[in-house]
Amino acid sequence: MIHPYRQRNLQQVADRLGFSFLENDDWGLEGQLKDFRLFKKGYKGEVKRILRKQDGLMEFDISIFDYRYKNWTGSGDDKYTYQTVFFLQSAKLSLPELLMRPETLGDKFLQLLGVKDINFVRYPKFSGQYVLTGDDDEFIRHHFTDEVLEYFTINKGWTVEGLGFYLLIYKSGTLMPSAQVEEFFKRGQQIYQLLTDEDAQNRIFGT
Repeated sequence: MIHPYRQRNLQQVADRLGFSFLENDDWGLEGQLKDFRLFKKGYKGEVKRILRKQDGLMEFDISIFDYRYKNWTGSGDDKYTYQTVFFLQSAKLSLPELLMRPETLGDKFLQLLGVKDINFVRYPKFSGQYVLTGDDDEFIRHHFTDEVLEYFTINKGWTVEGLGFYLLIYKSGTLMPSAQVEEFFKRGQQIYQLLTDEDAQNRIFGT
């Protein structure tokens, strides 16, 4: 259930962070992101309540938004799944198609049958917590450094999707309270920094 004051509260967060704010997806984000796993779940997906910040030279484009889709089963409010999503588009990114998400018991069974999962012997806790797949194992292993693996081992439950210049971060089925959205933005910065180089991160976010 969406809190009746959520839009007003997110507008205030946007103002504080220097972001633009739109209630509806007038920027066409859903169409832009239709190839990502999240946007293939359920049906009748909706992007709402968007906080957005763009660099004048298009060096980066950051959006934080609520995404809702209808489940194939359920009724009432259980008919819908909600989450808050961090999306970054930047020429500083050059990612292969990758998906990192929390591992389930079903995944462990499928791996016994030979279903692919990129594991790291030096970080068994990470490999036990997450499924990591992609179309370029060597690239992913290179960019998932000890710092990345340690970060997600400690900070559990995140899903990361990457493709080219696009990066998505969210917790599946988790709608962030408006009071936590600024912290979520900072987390997105941290993850971006881990997946690229510090100098590029400083240039983009001005830190």
